[in-house]
Amino acid sequence: MGTSGRVLNKAILIGARVFLRLPTRSDRAEFIALNRASTRFHSGLVSPPTTPEQFATFLQRSNREDSVCLFICLAATGAIIGTINLSQIFRGGFQNAYLGYYVGALYAGQGYMTEALQLTLRYAFDHLKLHRLEANVQPGNLASIALVKRAGFVQEGYSQRYLKVCGRWRDHERWAILAEDWKSNRGR
Repeated sequence: MGTSGRVLNKAILIGARVFLRLPTRSDRAEFIALNRASTRFHSGLVSPPTTPEQFATFLQRSNREDSVCLFICLAATGAIIGTINLSQIFRGGFQNAYLGYYVGALYAGQGYMTEALQLTLRYAFDHLKLHRLEANVQPGNLASIALVKRAGFVQEGYSQRYLKVCGRWRDHERWAILAEDWKSNRGR
């Protein structure tokens, strides 16, 4: 088996340049190093795990029934470049989840998150059979707003002091996409 075969054998979803896989305990050092190297880039937007204790909490949360947490990895090397997750997955009449994501500073602006989001949407709507995904984005995070727009999300509202991020309550724009809208836009 070649290098790419060994790298991709853990993949849940495979794209052209990235694949998504579940996190494991053995990822601790690599993931913490990525996040520490991206501290300034993430400032005010997200507080990813930067200590072994925070990583342990992250791993516990990723194993809950109401969430799916995936690492975004480079297809060529298997290196972890970010994470994307579906949390608070509601079933029954709602069939909804909240989307969260972040990428390491070295990998931003290169289209990796766009590809990872498309893979996640396919997983959410085709595999999990969800009806709706919601992403809450800070108004100043223009790259993230552009990302969800490209993916077909529509803005549904604005929530003042909606989420506590990096120790402060922050306003967020509420963006969402429905399964049927995603499916009809895939052909474009």
